[in-house]
Amino acid sequence: MAAQTSTSSHDPVKQFSVFTENRVGRLHDLTALLKDNNVHVMAITVLDTTDCAIDRLIVDDPGKARELMISNDFPYSECNVLAVEITDESELNGVLAALLEAEINIHYIYSFIKRPEGRSALAINAEDIEVAAQALNRRGFRVLTQRDIAR
Repeated sequence: MAAQTSTSSHDPVKQFSVFTENRVGRLHDLTALLKDNNVHVMAITVLDTTDCAIDRLIVDDPGKARELMISNDFPYSECNVLAVEITDESELNGVLAALLEAEINIHYIYSFIKRPEGRSALAINAEDIEVAAQALNRRGFRVLTQRDIAR
């Protein structure tokens, strides 16, 4: 486990929640728009609701993604999330133990698609990301910044 530490407040990882109609091809339209403009999707999860889908994305260039979604009528919201690097799935329990110890409520977790050097990462939305980052750092986990996930 890496002993490097960083805090999320200096360069927090941005997550976009994009609200798309429940129709065939809409997620493809969004990801094609990003790909065609050299914005790489680093992590994704999709929540299907009755009226729409909520596509949660972490990208390597949030500024460009924001411009593309505005200019192409993709309604979205944006928030900061924790991105914590893990070497493999066996460290999931350690991440959860650190957050439990700090009494941090987790709203949701999803994994990154690919990380450099074969390392994995988790995207975590929690009630207090600053306290959560400190708890993870104390346990030796590396909390990533937006700069860390940029290509």
